[in-house]
Amino acid sequence: MRWKNVLIIMCLISFFSSLGAQGEPKLVSDKELGAILANFEQYAEKSMRDWETPGMAVTIVQGDDIVYTKAFGVKTHKGNDPVTADTMFQIGSTSKAFTAALVAMLADERKIRWKDPVIEHLPDFEMYDPWVTREFMIEDLMAQRSGMPSHAIDALVMLGFDRDYIRHAIRYAKPTSSFRSEFAYQNNLFLVAAELIEKHTGKSWEENIKERIFEPLGMSDSSMDIKSFQDAKDVISLHHRFGDKIITLSKDWPYLHWTYVYGPAGGINSNITDMAQWLKFQVNNGVFDGKPLVTEESMNFMHTPKTITMLTTGKRQYYAQAWVYRENTPYPIVWHNGGTTGCKTMVAIVPEAKVGIVVLSNLIDSSLPDALAFRFFDMYLGSPDVDWSREMLAQMKEAMKKAEAKLPVPPENPLPTMPLEKYVGDYRNNVYGKMDISEKEGGLVLTIGPNKVEMYLTPWNRDTFSIYWPFYNDSSEPGGFALFQADPEGAMKSVTVTPLNEDGCGVFEPITTLPGKN
Repeated sequence: MRWKNVLIIMCLISFFSSLGAQGEPKLVSDKELGAILANFEQYAEKSMRDWETPGMAVTIVQGDDIVYTKAFGVKTHKGNDPVTADTMFQIGSTSKAFTAALVAMLADERKIRWKDPVIEHLPDFEMYDPWVTREFMIEDLMAQRSGMPSHAIDALVMLGFDRDYIRHAIRYAKPTSSFRSEFAYQNNLFLVAAELIEKHTGKSWEENIKERIFEPLGMSDSSMDIKSFQDAKDVISLHHRFGDKIITLSKDWPYLHWTYVYGPAGGINSNITDMAQWLKFQVNNGVFDGKPLVTEESMNFMHTPKTITMLTTGKRQYYAQAWVYRENTPYPIVWHNGGTTGCKTMVAIVPEAKVGIVVLSNLIDSSLPDALAFRFFDMYLGSPDVDWSREMLAQMKEAMKKAEAKLPVPPENPLPTMPLEKYVGDYRNNVYGKMDISEKEGGLVLTIGPNKVEMYLTPWNRDTFSIYWPFYNDSSEPGGFALFQADPEGAMKSVTVTPLNEDGCGVFEPITTLPGKN
């Protein structure tokens, strides 16, 4: 389902070796840096064309100095309004590091400790397993090792549910692995981290970001709300890839809100000028303009491996606290990327060398920002040349080809459905609450969530219906299936809505059935 691809970080996570390199870093000379940046810019321009990315902006920081800033391309596909250094983008999951920094400030103020059980601070916090609830520490909130399936209950945000509802629904997400045993990426737990921040400061997550990060760093253009993004005068358009086409989303696209409901996990708007200040803060280990905002101890803790993710190109990768640590020679790379429904971002640093890069772009379904960051570090650190853009683009095209081959094919002789009124009724489960299925114009319509999102059901084979969810899947291909299960008398026992069931939370029972944990 395409909405899932929007939320999943495309080039999944890399992280760092436990010791890194020893000794003082050797910074490149001004002449060497000039040559590196010239070669990098040529590579960036070609790669942007290869990925068909309409526009992007890049900044590079070395120590306290911004050594490179450039805007490329246009704000809107097939338009002529150029991206500038002040153009606003959505930065997606790189917002998670801002939330982690606020938690680190609480730790520095001794209001919390990283290893405190969450329930000591938030008694209403609950996981599916009571033992996990008791043992769940603050550091577990941002270490991606909860035991829940990847991106658990993320569909809630698309349907109009708010932060409080999503936090409560976490308790109904069945684990698919043992606690702290496997990496599985989550957004929902960053809402719990935000609640922790709000409890100990008496201010909203948004107020904390503004007062404790944006204002001290001089990030005066950055924001955290949908209105600021929609009303900005200098702002990109959101784009996604559909087959071989680049599609521009309208500013009033009905699902734009999800990024901001999930704000602590991915809802910051910023430009490359402001992000350069965030980068300076990171490469200088929590110090900005000579003033420490976060202690060195807490910065190191956020950048330290917590959870093994995978091996890529023979290098171990780990998740830390809203950052990724990637083994690399001579120094590890600490990074995170982010994707919204139309933007892709990369923030990456080499702490030992005090150098970092940010790439903002206005096309999701792309690994261009990741490729540019890793290519720059190869150049800067003297590593062997790897054409990351070419390799990642080939991987994406192969993945798209395989996905196309796996599209379901309608049966040649489908069995007839039962009378449509047999499927009509109210259904529910603990995660999504009530769901209504009604008959309309000779078909079935599924309505769900506070926003009354409609999905259209078309007969496929007997009690299986294909789903058209106007999120941005084409009506010519199924956006999933509704799988009804009936008893021998034809009474409905359950329906599985596959677009909502990738985390196991999409099975609904008729409303007359007494609720129980899924």
